[in-house]
Amino acid sequence: MTSEKINYIELPASNLEGTKRFFSDAFGWQFVDYGPDYVAIQNAGLDGGFYRSPLVAEVGKGSALVVLYSSDLEASLNKVEQAGGKIVKSIFSFPGGRRFHFSDPSGNEYAVWSE
Repeated sequence: MTSEKINYIELPASNLEGTKRFFSDAFGWQFVDYGPDYVAIQNAGLDGGFYRSPLVAEVGKGSALVVLYSSDLEASLNKVEQAGGKIVKSIFSFPGGRRFHFSDPSGNEYAVWSE
């Protein structure tokens, strides 16, 4: 393991079961439960976890933005919607590509980008 590199990320989730179901359905992520208040994320590109909390990660409130990559942005947007995610910002262009923002069942904001 490389020292002093980003290795793990932890995010709040008021609805752990809904959050697990959403990310499993939308992106195929897997989870390992560690008690009633924490679940580890697997198969997501970067390991991490969700901890039970009423707090919400929103860019407008200064939160870091977790950005996923997709080779088919429109298909990813459809998967997010079908899994019950809320589109916060529709697909838009930015220097280097296009992306959209969405929120999960706990209200946390994420983005998906593509070239």
